[in-house]
Amino acid sequence: MEQPFFISIFLDTRRIKDNQKYPVKLRVYQPKTKITKLYNTKFEYTIKEFESIWETTKPRKGNNTARLKLQAVQNSANDVAGKLHYFSFEDFEKKFLRIAGDGENIFYQYGQVIETLKENNQLGTASNYKMSLQSLKNFLIFTRGKEPAKLLFTEISAVWLNKYEKYMLNTLHRSSTTVSMYLRALRTVFNKAISEKEIEPEIYPFGKNRYQVPSVQNVKKALNKDQLKTLFNSVPQSPEQEKAKDFWFFSYGCNGMNIKDIALLRWENMHEDKLIFYRAKTINTSKTHLKPITIYLTDHVKSVIEKYGSPKRSPKRLMFTILSDDQDEETKFARIKNFTRFINQNLKILATSNGITGEISTYWARHSFATIAIRNGATMEFVGESVGHSNVRTTQNYFAGFEDEDKREFMKTMMNF
Repeated sequence: MEQPFFISIFLDTRRIKDNQKYPVKLRVYQPKTKITKLYNTKFEYTIKEFESIWETTKPRKGNNTARLKLQAVQNSANDVAGKLHYFSFEDFEKKFLRIAGDGENIFYQYGQVIETLKENNQLGTASNYKMSLQSLKNFLIFTRGKEPAKLLFTEISAVWLNKYEKYMLNTLHRSSTTVSMYLRALRTVFNKAISEKEIEPEIYPFGKNRYQVPSVQNVKKALNKDQLKTLFNSVPQSPEQEKAKDFWFFSYGCNGMNIKDIALLRWENMHEDKLIFYRAKTINTSKTHLKPITIYLTDHVKSVIEKYGSPKRSPKRLMFTILSDDQDEETKFARIKNFTRFINQNLKILATSNGITGEISTYWARHSFATIAIRNGATMEFVGESVGHSNVRTTQNYFAGFEDEDKREFMKTMMNF
C-alpha cells in the first residue's frame, strides 16, 4: 500500500532574511496527488547551522536542544496526519494549524460541527447545536461562577451529566425534550471526537451502565375529521388569516409537507396533476437511496398554487414568493422561520375563534394527515412513503407518538381484510 504522505523538515533557501538566515519549514508531500506544501515554523538558521543541527547524524552537544525542537515539530505533524482516516491537506491543516489542545476542547469541537452544518445549509440543526453549546456554558457559569475558556472531554462524566440534567429540569424548569435535544448534540460531538481519534473511547460517558440521554416520545397532536371540516369551512377575518389557512391546508393536502419544502418548490416539480419533490431534510441526511415524494393535487392545493404562485412560471423558478434565489442561506432560513411563525400566529386566532384549540401549528398539518390516513386504514408503508420517511422504523416511531385514541382506531383497521 502506497504511503499516503511524507513529512520532513526543510530549510527554505529561496530567499534570505535580513539577519542572513533562512526560514525552516515543514514539507508535506502527498504521492497520490503529487502535491507538496510548505508550512512555516518559528525557526530560522544559516545553511551551516541547519546542516550541523539537522542534517548531521551526530549533532554537537550544543545543538541537541535545537534538534529536539525541530524533531518535535515533525513528530507532531506525523501524529496529526497519521490519525486522519484519509489524508487530505484540508483536514491536515485544520488540525495541525489549530491551537494546541483544541482537539480535546468540547467548545472547539462544537464549533467545528456547527461550521460543517452551516456549510451544508443545515441551519436549523446548526442553531440547535448553538443552543446546546450555550446551555453547557450557562451550566458552567452556574456551577463555577464564571464562563470558562474551554471544557475538556475528560471533565464530562456520568455524574457531571446527571448534575446538568437536574440543573436543566429543576433549576431552569426546561422540558425533558429540551434536555434530550441538547444532550444528543453533546453525544454526537463525543462520537465525532472519538471517530477522529481526538479522544480515547474509554472516556465516553454515554450508554448502558453510564449516562443515558432521556428518551422522550412527543405526543403527535392532530385535528380529527370534524375539526378539520370546521377549520376548512371557517371564514377568515383578515387577509393574514386567509393566507395562513390556505397554506396550512396546502401543507395538509400535500401529505403534511413542511414549510421549508413548500418554500423550496419550483415549477419543475409540477407534473400535470401531481407534485414530485425531494425533502430538503432527506437530501441533507441521506445521500443514497433518495426517494422522491409524489403528491396528487387536490382542488384546494391547485387553488393555492393559482392564488399565490409566482407569475413567471419557468421550470427553475420558485413556485411561491416566500424566498428569492438571490438570498443567501441564512436569509432564506430566517424567511422560512418568519413565514412559519406568520402561519402559526394567524391560524391560532382563526382556530380559537372557531372553537378549535389554540395550540395548533404547522406541525399539526403533518400529524393530521398521518392520523387521517391511519384512521382510513393506510398501512405503515403508505404513510411512511407519503410523508418521506426513509424506513418503516421511522414511521413506527412516528406512530408511537400519536395519542391513544388514534392508536385504537388504527388497530381496529388491522383486522379489516
